[in-house]
Amino acid sequence: MSDEAFIDLAEHIQESLKGSVESYSILAGELVLQVDREKIVPVLQFLRDDRESAFKVLVDVCGVDYPEREERFDVVYNLLSLNQNQRVRVKVRTSENIPVPSVTGIFSAAGWFEREVWDMYGIYFSGHPDLRRILTDYGFEGHPLRKDFPLTGYVEVRYDDELKRVVYEPVKLTQDFRSFDFLSPWEGVTSVQLPGDEKGMKQDHGWTDYRKEKTS
Repeated sequence: MSDEAFIDLAEHIQESLKGSVESYSILAGELVLQVDREKIVPVLQFLRDDRESAFKVLVDVCGVDYPEREERFDVVYNLLSLNQNQRVRVKVRTSENIPVPSVTGIFSAAGWFEREVWDMYGIYFSGHPDLRRILTDYGFEGHPLRKDFPLTGYVEVRYDDELKRVVYEPVKLTQDFRSFDFLSPWEGVTSVQLPGDEKGMKQDHGWTDYRKEKTS
């Protein structure tokens, strides 16, 4: 689809939904709409039902975290029109304290998608019929895809044979952080002698250790 066609479609959507679409852009061959958070339901309903749009398939709903912003999260809706052979990306901004209206009444597939965004980012969807975690375990602390979530998490889960139940424990690293120098397997280890190292040394012919030459 050409840029001119994308612009025509964006202007048609803006004209039909006055005040709902804040801005639009064309990115990686797709139309991207920035939409007022409170208008997301009528916008998606229009994109689904309008004959010139016909975006009847909700492919995905995902979150993006920008911690430096006051409204740190984007909620992104990816739509597909089979009739028009087009895709559109709809984005709204929000924060951890401001809910986004659920679109489960427009697309039933949004039920699990919104639960995943809630689980991973902590973005609340008002009006969702069953908003609870879907990927993490019951009692899980925090939201793993937030930029400030620790890489090791907070707790680890295991089954205790003696207690015959699942137990939660503080995270314990089994080894310290390792620093790699990105050398080849033959050059990477210089502190110990490994089987086969003798092939790189031929002192009888006056050759020296190739590894030592490289590091000197």
